[in-house]
Amino acid sequence: MEYTHLGRSGLTVSRLCLGTMNFGPETEESDAFAIMDAAHDAGINFFDTANVYGGVGRRGWTEEIIGRYFAQGGGRREKTVLATKLYGDMSDWPNEGKLSALNIRRALDASLTRLQTDYIDLYQFHHIDRSTPWDEIWQAMETAVAQGKIVYNGSSNFAGWHIATAQAEAQRRNYTGLVSEQSIYNLLTRDIEREVIPAIEGYGLGLIPWSPLNGGLLAGVLRKEREGKRRNQGRSALATETHHDAIEAFEDFADELGHDPADVGLAWLLHQPAVTAPIIGPRTAEQLDASLRSLEVTLDEHALARLDEIFPGYKTAPEDYAW
Repeated sequence: MEYTHLGRSGLTVSRLCLGTMNFGPETEESDAFAIMDAAHDAGINFFDTANVYGGVGRRGWTEEIIGRYFAQGGGRREKTVLATKLYGDMSDWPNEGKLSALNIRRALDASLTRLQTDYIDLYQFHHIDRSTPWDEIWQAMETAVAQGKIVYNGSSNFAGWHIATAQAEAQRRNYTGLVSEQSIYNLLTRDIEREVIPAIEGYGLGLIPWSPLNGGLLAGVLRKEREGKRRNQGRSALATETHHDAIEAFEDFADELGHDPADVGLAWLLHQPAVTAPIIGPRTAEQLDASLRSLEVTLDEHALARLDEIFPGYKTAPEDYAW
């Protein structure tokens, strides 16, 4: 396993991050335990979750599963850089969501209880809260750090100017602020290259891409359809039809390289300078093993250029749309 620092921090994390959103709704607890053990065995020390994971009526379920996993002992918690998130409503009652100081206090304590731990390594804002001032947010986070309940802060789904504002307000308080940002980023969805990635690089944040294979569209979707292994419906079918030619060219190029499309898609992210660790979300141990293959894929300048031809990206703003 390869390791790197999370942004400008001294925190060392694996180049792949284990996403746990499937634990509970899609993956039974015993299988989730096996996947987490296998991830540790492979050298993955970075696990990501969120307080809302588990689905409507079962929010918190995934954190509870992880908590019972840690409770087995054997150094499982100590081996893990644990990241979770808050923002989404946990119930219909007021102050059960977003980033008020009150909800931060309640949500943090509830996550710690479910996760059966006394601290969270990376506590992330799942979305920007436009109605809560940064002074209130950062004061609540400073208190949590002083209490030993969190170590670092990260963001998710922030625009570039949100990151800039958050960091300016943190600096004014002599607080560390954000060390990471989670954004959707993959060969098909490259919008953050305009402004988010420049902000990430400018402020020394680590990029943690979610949906690295765009919901499976970069995992050999056309081949699986032909082999009867996948049935496309709804938005997935529409997206496949919209991007059919590019996806077909991508799968053909992956064949030329001698790799599975999913391995190439993950490897492309690992070759992007801003990326710390793509989030992989295996439902089975076999899917975890498949994701690990991406670490062995090297893409030369020709391969990277060809992928840019198939899936054109964006220049940094304002050059992308002006001069």
